Amino acid sequence: MELSVPIGVRLREERDRLRLNQTAFAAVGGVTKKTQMLYEAGERAPDARYLAAVHEIGADVRYIVTGLRDTPPPEVLPTDERELLALFRAAPLAVKAAAIGALQGGTGKPSGGVVVTGSNNRTAGRDYDEK
Repeated sequence: MELSVPIGVRLREERDRLRLNQTAFAAVGGVTKKTQMLYEAGERAPDARYLAAVHEIGADVRYIVTGLRDTPPPEVLPTDERELLALFRAAPLAVKAAAIGALQGGTGKPSGGVVVTGSNNRTAGRDYDEK
């Protein structure tokens, strides 16, 4: 375990990487801003519920707890891109195909078309020909 950097410092690094202030990060973790401040100051340690909650928004809990990462931290998507991705994943296949078509049309590059067969839970866009 890499414990030369205190857990509070690693927690703050993850909060900063996710571009959240203490109030917002505390709310995600289900604690108050004061508790968040105590965690980051090393005066208290977060519990499993808190860590599970911040993991849901992309915090690297393994790094927070151990100081070790398996891989570089994942790219943090801006809020609008996260919303777009959530809506896309929840959309019916035809809507996904239309969204892909609209985005391709907006790039100015020619579209080879989008296959919307949808068998076996395929996601629209996997079978389009990008020439």
